[in-house]
Amino acid sequence: MNIFEHFDWEPGRAICYSGFRDGQRPGGEYPSYEQVKEDLLLLQGHWKYLRLYDVDEHAQTVIQVIKNEGFDFKLMLGAYVEAERNNFGCPWKGGIYPEEVLAANQASNDRKIQLLIHWARRYPDVINCLSVGNEACVDWTDHYVPEDRIIEFVRRVKAEVNQPVTFCENYVPWLNHLKPLAKEVDFISIHTYPVWEYKHIHEAIAYTRENYETVRAIHPDVPIVITEAGWATNSNGLGIKQEQVNEENQRHYFQDLMEWSEKEGLLVYYFEAFDENWKGSDDPDEPEKHWGLFHTDRLPKQCAQDLRLSELQ
Repeated sequence: MNIFEHFDWEPGRAICYSGFRDGQRPGGEYPSYEQVKEDLLLLQGHWKYLRLYDVDEHAQTVIQVIKNEGFDFKLMLGAYVEAERNNFGCPWKGGIYPEEVLAANQASNDRKIQLLIHWARRYPDVINCLSVGNEACVDWTDHYVPEDRIIEFVRRVKAEVNQPVTFCENYVPWLNHLKPLAKEVDFISIHTYPVWEYKHIHEAIAYTRENYETVRAIHPDVPIVITEAGWATNSNGLGIKQEQVNEENQRHYFQDLMEWSEKEGLLVYYFEAFDENWKGSDDPDEPEKHWGLFHTDRLPKQCAQDLRLSELQ
């Protein structure tokens, strides 16, 4: 099902954007107006759709820059909901919290959902769709939120806004316990990362297509958007084989992904625009830090160099 035709959206490429630079992080120092403007100047003309992860100071700045500078972007705005229940199966340190923290998170999540509604109603010319959470229902998450609570969020938002509403999650839960949620959202959002599942670069696009087709076979009547798909450029060997991640492989996967998605009329949010050094462990080779098409200093990697060169031709 062609998402652009379904919602009468203009066809275009999409990318996940989080502008936190060295020394910045959510809840700490946020990117300035000028820094966000610099980022969007790098992205404009190559991407039409941006995905933002939370209703925070960073998202507010992005919206203001787009409106003030007249940039041609449409935003998927998310509310990053935190753990409301312990996940004892989380494979890394995390997922288990005191009851008072879980209770505080629940209240905070309610406020975030209300703010998501408020911003969607205030900025309908910029925000074209909404997500009520990110990777909060998969079995390995460290911020687990029960499925019935996500359904509650979806219903609450849909009752108050005109934009389509979704929930962003790894492809696997949509095959089983998120089937009831699939009946509530306006479109299904899936994440697919072949490199995290030990796939060779030459298997990557076929594996991504398989992930997409498997979800579509179960939910043939619901539009599907890939809200995260990408390839890291560095790894410390934990979770991702070091020999599989480099700029050349990232470039190869990006090109295959764009060719396939554009041929099929799919919307794919590439993950991600810029490296983020605040993520993951203190290890500088932590793969979570190295998914951007640009380094943290905004110098382009191979794939982004190709884009900038094509702009000059």
